[in-house]
Amino acid sequence: MTMTFSVALYLAFKELWRNRGRFFLVSMVIALITLLVIFLAGLGEGLATANKEYLSNLGGELVVFQDQANLAVLSSQIGRSKMNDIRRTDGVADAGAIGASSVFVEYPGMDTTAEPTSFSFLGVEPGRPGEPTVLDGRSLSGLRANEAIIDRRIAQDTGLQIGDVITIKSTQAGVDQFYPVTIVGITASQQFFFQSSIFVPLFTWDNIRPKPVVGNSQSELTYNIINIKLENPADEEVMIERLQNDIAGIEVVNVVTAYENSPGYAAQQSTLNTQRGFTLLIGVLVVGGFFQIQTLQKVGQVGMLKALGASNPLVGLAATAQIIITNLLGVVLGGLATFLLALGLPQNVPIIFTGPQVIIAILTLLFIGPLGGLVSIRFLVRVEPLRALGLAS
Repeated sequence: MTMTFSVALYLAFKELWRNRGRFFLVSMVIALITLLVIFLAGLGEGLATANKEYLSNLGGELVVFQDQANLAVLSSQIGRSKMNDIRRTDGVADAGAIGASSVFVEYPGMDTTAEPTSFSFLGVEPGRPGEPTVLDGRSLSGLRANEAIIDRRIAQDTGLQIGDVITIKSTQAGVDQFYPVTIVGITASQQFFFQSSIFVPLFTWDNIRPKPVVGNSQSELTYNIINIKLENPADEEVMIERLQNDIAGIEVVNVVTAYENSPGYAAQQSTLNTQRGFTLLIGVLVVGGFFQIQTLQKVGQVGMLKALGASNPLVGLAATAQIIITNLLGVVLGGLATFLLALGLPQNVPIIFTGPQVIIAILTLLFIGPLGGLVSIRFLVRVEPLRALGLAS
């Protein structure tokens, strides 16, 4: 067996070197396919992160929506009276209200000739689930404080630091209103609906957020969702049923369901996954087509080898080695090209490469080579020596 394997490798390398230009071109095609597959995987992860980053990092296990909002954060409107009922429910350790909107921000040193920058504007309850963990500075001090926590992306893009005062521009009753707030903390990247986030206390958010009238004309404070921290995180299903049965007008889901039902999230991910699937299919067809042509061109050589005593396992192993080596070279070149491309991409391009997704993509690409070459391998082992040499009657 060892001898068969050694001879198969020798034959494979011999043919690869003799026809190195042809095999290298196929490797380059596989490299381009690899680049596209890994790029699409990174783009899918980046777009998903830009959509769900804040929701996926919530401190609690459950998210409460208005029951008729179809799990859309901005469409959900929950009154503050629901909060007391939720916090009194057995099994609930704590709950925090979250309000969401979008505003434009002016800050010291900004380019006055450029378009105003839009950010997600989130109201949270200090010390409650939903308030982000502060990496630098301190948390919000009270529900009405004119303070803000910004995410790391904003700090990097604008140069803002703790102690700086930013001016939030909000349209109320058709008129632009301006509200100064002081940055007291910086958190990790917390993108929400593709925008970096600014966090302020809940009552401050309610006062500043865009609305059809100036001030607060509502009899009750309303916000968009509630994040619930459970006493026992393993009781998710039980608590969802209990909350929905005990409190009218709400829909409760876990965090994963909440961000997977964000507008456009599912359609976006399914589109990218379909593109990746078609790219892999193209890879199988390209590799399979090339090696099938190669096989047809060397039927006579294979017939001669078999006439000299070469076994079917020897011929099959040699062909498999060629396919694996050609495919491996293409995947390595494609991975290197992807790495170099990633280094040159602008920061605002939403591409994130994670270890697991890159490994899965590479393993899949390594598998498509032998898969695409199965037909040619099967054809080679079935070659009859006499017929291949034209000596059969």
